[in-house]
Amino acid sequence: MPATVSFEVPSPRGPQRVTVSYARVGSGEPLLLLHGIGHHRQAWDPVVDILATERDVIAVDLPGFGASPGLPDGLSYDLATTSRVFGAFCAALELNRPHVAGNSLGGLLALDLAREKLVRSVTALSPAGFWSQTERRYAFGVLIAMRQIAQRMPLPLVERLARTAAGRTALTSTIYARPGRRSPEAVVAETLALVHAPGFDATLRSGIDVQFTDDVPGVPVTVAWGTKDRLLVRRQGVRAKQIIPRARLVRLPGCGHCPMNDDPALVARVILDGSR
Repeated sequence: MPATVSFEVPSPRGPQRVTVSYARVGSGEPLLLLHGIGHHRQAWDPVVDILATERDVIAVDLPGFGASPGLPDGLSYDLATTSRVFGAFCAALELNRPHVAGNSLGGLLALDLAREKLVRSVTALSPAGFWSQTERRYAFGVLIAMRQIAQRMPLPLVERLARTAAGRTALTSTIYARPGRRSPEAVVAETLALVHAPGFDATLRSGIDVQFTDDVPGVPVTVAWGTKDRLLVRRQGVRAKQIIPRARLVRLPGCGHCPMNDDPALVARVILDGSR
C-alpha cells in the first residue's frame, strides 16, 4: 500500500525534514527498490509481485520524483546527500541493512549505500557512474531532450499515443527495448512523472562530475546490463566489473535501460539470486 514517511536529515543549516513516498508489499528479508532519474517507483511494478513472494519489498519515489516532494533548501541532490536521506529513511522504517536493487541513478545510489555499509547486498541494473565523459554527455543530452519533448506535449496527445504500440514506442523506446509491453496507463503516468519531477534539473546537475571509482568489499554486488540499453551502453558494465572485481556481471538479453518491463521474470530472478 502507498504510504509516506517523514524524518530528519542533517545539513549545514541544521536538521531538515524530508518526506518520502513509498509502497510496501510482501514478506521476508527487506528489499529496497530505487528507480532512475525522471522515473517513479511504478517502474518496478512488473517485478514487484514476483519479488514479494520472497521479500518484504519497499519501492520508493526518490526525493523530487514521483509522489515524493523535493528536498528542502538546506539539502542538495548530490550523491552523498541522497545516501544520507536513504540511510535516515531505512532508520525511520526500522530496516536493518536491507537488500537494495536500483536502476540507473538508483543503481548508482545502491552502490553508494553499499560503500557506506548501509545495505546487505546490491543488484544494480545499468547503474550510472561508469561512463566516459563522452558517454555521460550523450546520456544527459538524451535525458534533457526526453524531458523537453514530454513537457511540450499536451496531455491528450500523450494519451492518444499511449493507446497504440507504435505510440508507446515513440514515447518510451529510449528506455525500453519492448515498449509495446508497457500498458497505456503506465506510459501516460511515467510521462507525467518525467514532466513534473521537481528534482530532475538539480539531480542532473549534481551528476556532471560523478564517477564511481571505489570497490565495495564485504557486500555482495550484482551488476546487470541489458544488451539493448540505448542510454548507458553495456560496455560500461565491463568497467563496473573492473572497479568492483568481486561483482557478478550479468547480461540481460533483449533488455533495454529499464529491463524490469522488458523481461520481468529474468530481472526478478537476478535480483532474488543477488539477495540470497
